[in-house]
Amino acid sequence: MRVALHVGQLFQPVPGGIGRYIDGLLGALPEVGIELTTFAAGGAPPGREPPLPDYVDLGRPHAPWRYELWHRFRWPPVPVPAEVLHAPSLAVPPARGTPLVVTVHDLAFLRHPEVFTRRGVEFHRRGLSIAHREAAAVIAISEFTRHELIGSGFEPERVHVAPMAIVVPPPEPDAVLDARIAAIGLEPPFVVSVGTIEPRKGLDTLTAAVANVRRTHGDVTLALAGPTGWLSVPGLDGQGVRRLGRVDEATLDALYRRAELCALPSRYEGFGLPALEAMARGCPVIASNTTALPEVVEDAGMLVPPGDVAAWTSALMDLLDDPAARDDLAARGRRRAGDFTWAASAQAHLDTYEAAGARAARS
Repeated sequence: MRVALHVGQLFQPVPGGIGRYIDGLLGALPEVGIELTTFAAGGAPPGREPPLPDYVDLGRPHAPWRYELWHRFRWPPVPVPAEVLHAPSLAVPPARGTPLVVTVHDLAFLRHPEVFTRRGVEFHRRGLSIAHREAAAVIAISEFTRHELIGSGFEPERVHVAPMAIVVPPPEPDAVLDARIAAIGLEPPFVVSVGTIEPRKGLDTLTAAVANVRRTHGDVTLALAGPTGWLSVPGLDGQGVRRLGRVDEATLDALYRRAELCALPSRYEGFGLPALEAMARGCPVIASNTTALPEVVEDAGMLVPPGDVAAWTSALMDLLDDPAARDDLAARGRRRAGDFTWAASAQAHLDTYEAAGARAARS
């Protein structure tokens, strides 16, 4: 089967979780027999690994103007022959007779529009409306998101689940890991939180909880790894908070492996990739007990109500004071992370592409 995959997110200044998703698909889909053509508006990044297979440059206009034209006028068309066209985000190209598959990562823009820019909400609403109207099949990255989509009017038989996955590199020697942490000016013990800095990530709760913890554990630092997103987040200039910005993959790996624990206080997640990344490396996880996070973490982490500073303070203190509990969660996390593989995700994508083709043929 020949699939045309839009890879425009890889050209964004902050590719984020969608960029990681696309990279995973580039490696996994050929393993289940899918022939990929990739496309976007712009030249393929030179020397990129993995390379973009059969890349087609759509030329000008580039994003965001092209996306506006796609959403408002369903133009210009995508001159990429394929049996299925896959939009891995809500930037949805006009498929023009080719069965369209759209991946929806979450509906945060509907559930918490106050933490998005007005333009961001409008863009994602239009993309979701196009998916509802035109997509032969929709991929949700979690059961939680599937239920959200069905509740928003999508027919259940049109929504398929294909969870994300990760590939974890072998651990580097201890001395190398320690050197990477020292190179960014960080000293143990520290708690790491990974993700774009934006209001729905709940970092205001976490920074307040860490401030409480530091009254008795004054040497604990909160390390925030991730680029600045949109809107302001209070508390990030507090004592003991280190903003690292976007870090490279080797440094991120060292952060997970050297942190006392990983904290994910999000108010809303369609999946929660950092939880999976941390668990796979044996980093104990504390996460919010809401949206998709309990589905990903299950009993391999400590689940805490979002926004509850007292509960987050207690959870942090409990784990920081109990090495045996951290070791137990580390072992549980590794086992849980083993349930998420790109092989399984690729097969779920192939099944969805075939369902999209069959549905388009019937209609």
